[in-house]
Amino acid sequence: MHGWAVAHDGEPGPLLRECLEAAVLAPSIFNTQPWRFRPTSAGVDVLADRGRRVGVIDEYGRELLISVGAAVFNLRVAMLARGRQAVLSLLPDGPHAERVACVRAGARVAGSDTVAALARAIPRRRTNRRPFADVPVERWMIDELVRAAEAEGAELTVADLDARGAVLEVVRFAERRWRAQPNYLAALEWWTRCDIGRLDGVPPEAYGPWSAAERMPLRDFGLVHPLRKRAVERFEDTSTIAVLSTRTDGPEAWLRGGQALERVLLTATVRGLATTPLTQPLEIPALRALVCGPGTTRHPQAIIRIGYGPPCAPSPRRPLAEVLLR
Repeated sequence: MHGWAVAHDGEPGPLLRECLEAAVLAPSIFNTQPWRFRPTSAGVDVLADRGRRVGVIDEYGRELLISVGAAVFNLRVAMLARGRQAVLSLLPDGPHAERVACVRAGARVAGSDTVAALARAIPRRRTNRRPFADVPVERWMIDELVRAAEAEGAELTVADLDARGAVLEVVRFAERRWRAQPNYLAALEWWTRCDIGRLDGVPPEAYGPWSAAERMPLRDFGLVHPLRKRAVERFEDTSTIAVLSTRTDGPEAWLRGGQALERVLLTATVRGLATTPLTQPLEIPALRALVCGPGTTRHPQAIIRIGYGPPCAPSPRRPLAEVLLR
């Protein structure tokens, strides 16, 4: 079968399968992996699996569509790395339909070093919740991350020292507020449950240690599992805190924001940087409005901690067969 063809039973050709296997390695909120893929003669339909929405923190599906957008970006990069233009259509059936994107393998194109590097970074990208080294990220690397966001129509704003403390304080306040919500604790328990053979959710090895004095307000995935003892470690003072934002808001902006987020995360991976999304205040409308500051017209879609971190294990992924619609 031709590498890009789809068989009568819906089985993708080998090149298309490789692209889909790259797509499922995208990050997602609570590692919910809220996507499905339907290969067609015209390309790949990307569908939002709204049954995997974490309703208590994602009332409107913003986090879900950012996660799906990240998978769309991986799919695009994988196609480009294999010499085909990735022709993208967002929300072809409207903002509330199940199909949120269509990606078609278009004309042949020459590969580029940037695309090849991003494609190689896909299986190496991690969400790192461990302490980072107290070493500032070099300015030229930050500039490269800013350009990565711009390439996808978003803006990455790096916080200065004062703004860094303000953003982390908002994250810290949101984390404490969520901990007091029974529905949040129930969702946290479900997505951190260690069922044998489970291939989604956040496993214990991905929790990271506890931050001494809550210096770095990471989401506490071990909150509802007190018997899973974790070390208490000192977190860094110098990691970069950046806010990724878009000019508009709504389903299309969330999908584009997810693509920009993944491009930033992969670019960081290429440069040997570790990253951690800090999403807690963006899940509370009143706090989300504070993140970009008063008077701004930008809409924050992600907060990212960036620095030099130790190696960490990958989170599990469901097999392609489980998310493939034939």
